[in-house]
Amino acid sequence: MPSYYLAATLARLADEMVAFTLVLLVLERTDSPTLAGVTGAAYALPAVVTGPLLGTWLDRTPYRRTALAANQAVLAVVMLSLLAVVGHSAHWMTPALAAVAGATLPMVSGGFTSMLPSLVPQARLARANSLEAASFGAATITGPAAAATIAAVVSVEAATLVIVVAAALSIVAITRLPALPPALTQHEPFMASVVGGLTHLLRTPPLRASTVTTTLLMGASGVLLITLPLHMAAVGMPRSAAGYLWTALEIGSVATALLLGRLQTRWRPEYVVIVTAAASGLAMTTWPLATSFVVLLLLAAATGLVEGPMLPAMFAARQQYSPESLQGRVSTTAASLRVGASALGQATAGLLVPALGTHNALLAVALTLIAAAGLGRLAALSRNVPTHANAA
Repeated sequence: MPSYYLAATLARLADEMVAFTLVLLVLERTDSPTLAGVTGAAYALPAVVTGPLLGTWLDRTPYRRTALAANQAVLAVVMLSLLAVVGHSAHWMTPALAAVAGATLPMVSGGFTSMLPSLVPQARLARANSLEAASFGAATITGPAAAATIAAVVSVEAATLVIVVAAALSIVAITRLPALPPALTQHEPFMASVVGGLTHLLRTPPLRASTVTTTLLMGASGVLLITLPLHMAAVGMPRSAAGYLWTALEIGSVATALLLGRLQTRWRPEYVVIVTAAASGLAMTTWPLATSFVVLLLLAAATGLVEGPMLPAMFAARQQYSPESLQGRVSTTAASLRVGASALGQATAGLLVPALGTHNALLAVALTLIAAAGLGRLAALSRNVPTHANAA
């Protein structure tokens, strides 16, 4: 497990730096919020299509380590290419290159997470999920903060090179992971497997509820990714300072994810996801009221404390309501929906935030989280609640 968490965290660190660094790189070289939003969307949007396909392949193949390493190699090559392209060539080349790296993006979240049921005994999954949430949180804490600090102290180009190094180190760590047998031993036609994973996700009410809620939350996060750097002027800070807000948010989130990991197993995971989304939205309504960066930083940390239980509960919902043979498909498909929603959020923000203003955009993000909780509750409505045992 130490090898697993090292490999997963390094890969996620590189990915978390990409989202923020791409925005800074495009804004610095072109001063175009629209291009920044389109580039972020291009990085994330291909995952909507590739996620279910990659998940099906992961369930059927013994070469998971090769796939995870290949994703990191592609990311490193694309980031080096973007250094040469952004601001020095036709604008369309920037999102085109970002889309190449984004095609295998579900591997970073769903690809790793889908391995947990095969690596960890059932009795230890709750603890493993908390550590998995901490892995995501550690990457999200370190990634934006590292990008912000390196961009401010050295340059955004240096931050891009750090992404390349992190991706390379993750490849080394991935080689130490154990080889796992295919989760699905009786192969059905490939597209039938793809459809099977999607059908299970749609027809399992508690899993559907968790997915709807977290997908809409990621759409709001995409808006926030573009809004926060632009909002920094309102609190007298440079754009790069937005990275510290993401860090404060994730510090709070990791703290409660680790402290409450076992406690939250007393409730059904989809309800934990729904309640924390609503509470996070309410907490975020205070953000537009902040008149200084320090106050906004404290509000972000407080929001993170409320949001913390969501990620372990999301993992638990996938594991509890899906058999092992569907873990790859469910994890990467759900991840692709989240990434795709973030992409749409970034593209929308790039067009609308300059017109609406950042204060209104922050309020819209908060209201979206509350709406996500409501829609998730509607998606959960059903008389039958399948479990891991009968989902097979």
